[in-house]
Amino acid sequence: MSLATEATSDTLFEGAVKLAQPARGSGYRVNVDALLLGRFAAEGASAGRRATSAWDLGAGVGAVALSLLHASAADSVVLVERDPEAASLAVANLAANGWAARGRVLHADVATLEESGVADLVVCNPPYTPPGRGRAGSVPARHAARAGELGLFVAAARRVLARRGRVCFVYPAPELVTLLSTFRDHGLEAKRLRFVHARPHLASRVALVEAKAAKAGGLVVLPPWFD
Repeated sequence: MSLATEATSDTLFEGAVKLAQPARGSGYRVNVDALLLGRFAAEGASAGRRATSAWDLGAGVGAVALSLLHASAADSVVLVERDPEAASLAVANLAANGWAARGRVLHADVATLEESGVADLVVCNPPYTPPGRGRAGSVPARHAARAGELGLFVAAARRVLARRGRVCFVYPAPELVTLLSTFRDHGLEAKRLRFVHARPHLASRVALVEAKAAKAGGLVVLPPWFD
């Protein structure tokens, strides 16, 4: 990717955070779900759980990790992204916001991560479409960001999670049972849940879930958000 010709210069949080991302039609662009996830994870940090090291799995250009740094929810971040173009933009975004010393980008597939027990916070906006479902479309990078095996991301989150750490995912509300069962398959139990609705009278669109390596029970269902 040529960053000068195929990326747009945008901002988050009313101009407070600079964000370079693929131009429309050339790659996967940041959506509101990433920002909701960052807000949800930061909400936990404001309750006295600021992360020393936060890992963003499938980070794309880094919107969730940037949100955590902006909210002072993490001292440092590690962004894991397999797409080389998105990873390059993530590096550029950390530098553009003055956070190069507080962030590291790993150009890697989450399935190949060897690190373990290193993160007190793991955030993930995983692909919503299982492999083999949905149409590929005309932009391969965008399809690759949308399609993937949920279990690989949950397994990676469990692997890098430190003792007493927490994992935060965003996932379609109609598929919440799939997420919760996948968490349990990998030794994680949901402890905090918040639904997001487009309108008060509409069914929930996505769910935000915080999980820990802990015993079952103690799930707190928080008031909904509306986007």
